[in-house]
Amino acid sequence: MSGTDLVPIQREQSSGALALSSGASHGGGGFAGRIPIAHMRSVYRVQDIERRLDKLPPKEHESLRATYERMLEKGPERFQVKPSGLPAMEHLYDELPNFTEALDDLKRQLALCHDSRDALEITPMLLLGPPGVGKTHFAREVSKLLGTGYGFVSMSSLTAGWVLSGASSQWKGARPGKVFETLVDGQYANPVMVVDEIDKAGGEQAYDPLGSLYSLLEHDTAGGFIDEFAEVPIDASQVIWVATANEARAIPDPILNRMNVYEVQMPDRDAARRIAAKLYRSIRADHDWGSRFDPEPADAVLDAMSQLAPREMRRAWMTAFGNAKLDGRDAIEARDLPAGGPRRAPIGFVQ
Repeated sequence: MSGTDLVPIQREQSSGALALSSGASHGGGGFAGRIPIAHMRSVYRVQDIERRLDKLPPKEHESLRATYERMLEKGPERFQVKPSGLPAMEHLYDELPNFTEALDDLKRQLALCHDSRDALEITPMLLLGPPGVGKTHFAREVSKLLGTGYGFVSMSSLTAGWVLSGASSQWKGARPGKVFETLVDGQYANPVMVVDEIDKAGGEQAYDPLGSLYSLLEHDTAGGFIDEFAEVPIDASQVIWVATANEARAIPDPILNRMNVYEVQMPDRDAARRIAAKLYRSIRADHDWGSRFDPEPADAVLDAMSQLAPREMRRAWMTAFGNAKLDGRDAIEARDLPAGGPRRAPIGFVQ
């Protein structure tokens, strides 16, 4: 990577705001009648791409050439979006009752920019909690709430750090990293980027899989992020970072110091019942066959469902709907749930 290629990217915003189509909010009812507004933002400089493309030897580096040509075709402008007003978040507090602290922080940061010309700025978030507690679901809901794009990287399956930052084009089969792809191929300059199970990042000791995050999580240095494949500066300063982990011990301090850390517990019995009931109504409404079932589940069924981790509830409901249908009933009973032991700790199903 040539240091001479690391040049500041101009961060100019057009004076006019664009109203995005209603589809940009991903649905979900989070805007209480409002749709996102956006400025256009350049995430790279065309002249950098043209210069790199001109230097490529003929009939060599075809993958890299195709990447540069794609960047020129798409152009550097992306939507930088934020809600046009403080979005309604009551549905998230209801759906994710164990994420109250994180939601409160998110609301505060949204309040700072909603009636100003400032861009949306969200401090990187780290969600710590047991498997199945709903951490990844929370990140997706944040993306819907903000009306922006979404990228996902699972660190548990990585054997090298280049999945985030790209691999040198000199390597066979090399390609850009996920940050680059999300910004170049997506529509948004400020997507939500989820780094799942960050505490399970592996790889050889000679290559730190989390090394690129040291600069990406800092607003100033992220503005000139260089993917190792494309080797051109790209503005990742507006990316909204959400990381998940089971525990913090394996996460380097420089990463922890760059993020707001939230300890997420399993929902208590009453909260778990509310989550299960809401999910029941959602599944019932989403399917034509749902209207044949009772509008609300029985208390005994909700008591059984409250023993499950939130991640397991949808599968359990679908099994229960199917079992009740096979038995010719329009009401789910506790015996319709998958057989097994309690799911909340450790992992298992309720009888």
